[in-house]
Amino acid sequence: MKFDTAIIGGGLSGLVAGIRLVRQNQKCVIISSGQSALHFFSGSFDLLNFLPDGSAAVKNPTKEIRNLIQQAPEHPYSKIGAEKFIDLAKKSEDFLTDINIKFQGSAKINHFRITPLGFFKPTWLTLSDFVVSENENKPSWNSVSIFNIEGFLDFQPEFVAESFNKMGIRTEIHDINLPELNRIRRNPSEFRSVNLTVVLDKPEIQNTLAQIFKEKSKNSEVIIFPACLGFESNEILPKLSEKIGKPVYLLPTLPPSLVGIRTQKHLQDYFKKSGGELMLGDNVMSGEFEDSRLTRIYTQNHGDIPIVADNFILAGGSFFSQGLIADIDHVYEPIFNLDVEFSPEREKWYNPNFFETQNYQKFGVKTDGDFKALKRNQPVENLYVSGAILSGFNPIKEGCGGGVSLLSALSVSEKILNIEETK
Repeated sequence: MKFDTAIIGGGLSGLVAGIRLVRQNQKCVIISSGQSALHFFSGSFDLLNFLPDGSAAVKNPTKEIRNLIQQAPEHPYSKIGAEKFIDLAKKSEDFLTDINIKFQGSAKINHFRITPLGFFKPTWLTLSDFVVSENENKPSWNSVSIFNIEGFLDFQPEFVAESFNKMGIRTEIHDINLPELNRIRRNPSEFRSVNLTVVLDKPEIQNTLAQIFKEKSKNSEVIIFPACLGFESNEILPKLSEKIGKPVYLLPTLPPSLVGIRTQKHLQDYFKKSGGELMLGDNVMSGEFEDSRLTRIYTQNHGDIPIVADNFILAGGSFFSQGLIADIDHVYEPIFNLDVEFSPEREKWYNPNFFETQNYQKFGVKTDGDFKALKRNQPVENLYVSGAILSGFNPIKEGCGGGVSLLSALSVSEKILNIEETK
């Protein structure tokens, strides 16, 4: 099997790179085990919330990028460069718009998303269904009705209400019960957002919800509901808001993330409809190198049938997706044995204080300035790396995980396309 580009990993970064390439008429394949970190997606993409030194929250990522480069020269954003960072952030926004992912936000100024516990967190882009605020102290409304499904434990409206009440927002909580949910309620393991949406997305249930919401929220400006609506269509929530006559917003729930699964499915479908080939449920096991190039890879499902490509992208994720493996004394990349940045002293991998910076989160595959993978300190000319597997950044403490995935995917895609244009 011969392709222009083969991508290892079907999470956010791999899918974005794949879509970017197939839209430019590349023959492209994505090999993915199936699940990715998108299944824990909060509904927001972070670009840069804090500088590496832990100083005050970043308000304008495009203005702070030069400070980040000074503080962290090996950060993926530093390899991209300040001007290109600004350019790729805008291109990321345009990209999501082009593929019909609706969002709110801009790289010019962070807004605030509201967490499942009612806290305000800075972020870059938030899907349009979710509740956000331009002000970290208080949203633009003064009264809210929070609805939950009776017995649904992945959403705790009391925490949200307590936070809102401290801001001076009048808050009402309503539990609702629908007989159509009784079947899945019998099994607590099935009473999750991805199961609820099968029932709640039905047109007749939408009409029932609209009646309940309208009747019980007469004294409120907005309605908040857990993110268990709209798996099949992003038009369900706008239509529901129109029926009620006031906005309905979602708040994320505990994983699995319905909106994350929906986003991944949307990206997968777009990739396939654009001409890409998606090998789900497969794993890349090894590769063959000639001189400084990767020539072919072998997967678990295809045995000794190689996948040959001009270029490869490794976007397999970090520890969560087993793109990186840690044993008792070292961290390694399991497919190609690429160079990995990690501390040789295990006691320095983590901090006993859970809420402090954890050094292992910066571990990852080493690359040159073009995101070409390093193997024995030498770049592999046609093997690029993107997303969470990259070294040099802390996605949690810096609040940059989504941004690194998006910007590095577009960056390596552009490099591949530029190479093809010059041939």
